[in-house]
Amino acid sequence: MEPGRGNGAVADAYGRGRAAERVGGPGAEPLSREDRRNLLRYMAMMRAAEERAITLYRQGKVPGSFYDGCGQEAISVGSSYALEPRDRMCILHRDLGAHFVRGVTPDRYLANYMGRSGGLTGGKDGNMHFGDRELGCVGMVSMLPDMALVASGMALTFKLRGEPRVAMTYFGEGSTANGQWHEAMNLAGIHRLPVVFVLENNGFAYSTPNELEFAVDPVERARAYGFPGVKVDGNDVEAVFEASRVAAARARSGDGPTLIEGLTMRMHGHGAHDDMSYVPPQMLEDWSRRDPIELYAKRLVAEHGFDVGEVEEIRTEVRNYVEDCAQRALDSPPPDPSSACDGVFALAATPLGDGEAPWSQWGERAQIAEVA
Repeated sequence: MEPGRGNGAVADAYGRGRAAERVGGPGAEPLSREDRRNLLRYMAMMRAAEERAITLYRQGKVPGSFYDGCGQEAISVGSSYALEPRDRMCILHRDLGAHFVRGVTPDRYLANYMGRSGGLTGGKDGNMHFGDRELGCVGMVSMLPDMALVASGMALTFKLRGEPRVAMTYFGEGSTANGQWHEAMNLAGIHRLPVVFVLENNGFAYSTPNELEFAVDPVERARAYGFPGVKVDGNDVEAVFEASRVAAARARSGDGPTLIEGLTMRMHGHGAHDDMSYVPPQMLEDWSRRDPIELYAKRLVAEHGFDVGEVEEIRTEVRNYVEDCAQRALDSPPPDPSSACDGVFALAATPLGDGEAPWSQWGERAQIAEVA
């Protein structure tokens, strides 16, 4: 790669300028000790579940290919953690942590990849095209970034109803070259929709590096559509959380959308079939030292009063839990062939349900409301 080519001075991981607003760090909304345990727990759960899934893939138990988000755990976990139960999500294939935050369990994820009846799609799609509608998540659309339009549609509904709710969705920086992305940004900007767009810049659109993807920093484009774009360290889970908290509060108060770009790295290939030969080895080595889980584990000890044993206990509990979930997924039978036509057509409109919202703020507000 040629740092800075087509994108200004060498200023960060991808040689891009510092013109965009940056957020995170001091001034973040307080997170309780349990919140911080949860952030580490969900990131570790995502990593462990995906590692187990790729083992199943190599054993021939996963049909098709396999896609993971190794190295990007802080983005999906940090962003989704800021949402309340009645908010809605459009989650993509590298954002498993967001599914876990909203209440999906690893056994259902693993069963889905194996095409088992215990999966989120009941064995009808043995891959990553899923979303639990009962937890407020729309099933993934592969054509990227079509989910940005779906999220904008939900946000438009919230606005028309006068409901203080937020829609959130994800996409990679490569998606910003597609027409659907511009349509979604334009619609959201014109109508000041309560939507949070999370752009995961992992350096490559499949094998195309940033400097060949766009001539203008993606967050700068947000201004052209009439709303702010912010840039965060995508490997710092609390920085992502803070940016998302601010963006969600802004949307909920009627001030419109926000585009959040998280700078990160895809540490595995585009899919299990991709050998990543196009990635400079030094680049992977540099990013391996910024692993989001390892960074946060050290931060909990250095800054938040956790001891090393407590952090390791959290990670051990997660690994054991995921292994138990993997066994449940393996024990799940294939779907009954007689159910093949079930659900092909919608016989009634079923609203999306509410997701889990583990951030302590939402529990505290619910307690206050109950007392009142």
